[in-house]
Amino acid sequence: MLTVEEALDAILSRVSALGTERVDVVGAWGRVLAEPVVSRREIPPWPNSSMDGYAVRAEDTGRGAALAVVGRVEAGGLPARAIGRGEAMRIFTGAPLPEGADTVVPQEDVDTGAGRIALRGALERAAFVRPRGEDVRVGDRVLEPGTVLTAAEIGLLATLGFGQVRVYRRPRVAILSTGNELADLGTEPGLGQIPNTNTYTLMAQVLEAGADPVSLGVASDRLEAIEERVRAARDADVLVSSAGVSVGELDLVRDALTNAGAELHLWRVSMRPGKPITFGSLAGRAVFGLPGNPVSAMVTFELFVRPALLKLAGRRRLTRPRMRVRALAPVSNPGSRRGYLRVQLEPIEQGLGARLTGEQGSAILRSMVAADGLAVVPPDTVVPSGGDLEVIVLRELP
Repeated sequence: MLTVEEALDAILSRVSALGTERVDVVGAWGRVLAEPVVSRREIPPWPNSSMDGYAVRAEDTGRGAALAVVGRVEAGGLPARAIGRGEAMRIFTGAPLPEGADTVVPQEDVDTGAGRIALRGALERAAFVRPRGEDVRVGDRVLEPGTVLTAAEIGLLATLGFGQVRVYRRPRVAILSTGNELADLGTEPGLGQIPNTNTYTLMAQVLEAGADPVSLGVASDRLEAIEERVRAARDADVLVSSAGVSVGELDLVRDALTNAGAELHLWRVSMRPGKPITFGSLAGRAVFGLPGNPVSAMVTFELFVRPALLKLAGRRRLTRPRMRVRALAPVSNPGSRRGYLRVQLEPIEQGLGARLTGEQGSAILRSMVAADGLAVVPPDTVVPSGGDLEVIVLRELP
């Protein structure tokens, strides 16, 4: 069996970023920039006030200095005239400085009356003034390819006048669940049936990874039925199936993939939950066969499929953050495979502590519902209470 690291290396070595497309700037949120962005504007385009107050000349300021107020300028307007020696102009935040002014006196630092202001002290030149080009100058290379576009980058693009931007495509991911026993959402499970969980958890994980899921529904445990669904995924960038990848008589996914023309690169990984996992290539597309138990499917998606989707989308950081925490109760991983155990994280005096979310069976979906992370525990190991745990962080603490 491969280690998790060997399996992930094998997967990532066979996937690369997809093509690019131009999208509206708001639709680019969460996407990966595929081109450099060079400014064609200066921001701000002229010196402006950072305060409500009075535009003055610094050389006219000083304790007791009295200046004549000769006008006002608001944000969105222009000064009606320049100011000269001994003059001031009422100004508001964001308004352009009138010619001749080089400083702003905050309104709370003056006494007013009869069209004049009296200053309470001297100011340095350029006080409370945002200079032209303080943020961005024409020709500045402000964003690099590979940048993940968040709210700040979207705002900057809009400020610079970019209504569209080139980004990497989102992977389109086909999701297939297999098994005679599955009753899909909207139907009541009959005798011997269980609800179809994996289609919906995997689609949600695909969305969380920034990709677009497409459901192929449920295929029965017949080779031709699974092959038909595999071939139906030809327009997707990735196929993810669940169940049918072990060694049982009805575990037919690997045969269906090879019959459809896939080359399989790996099968078993030394981990729990989730030892049986298949990865291959089919007509240039990545195909994954994940275990059928819900927790196993989710954990193997986290460790193998999610990094592949992020790389396809142009991301550079492909794995979740990891941290060292204190075990708040013993954490046991019996057996010969490395454990990825579901834990809750809790603030403690020394940082963070972790405890198991309960029973760790691979069919106990509530162990994932309660999980903030996955504790990575070596084989045949019991981490005592107070011991050191490595945890893959799945979500932010509330």
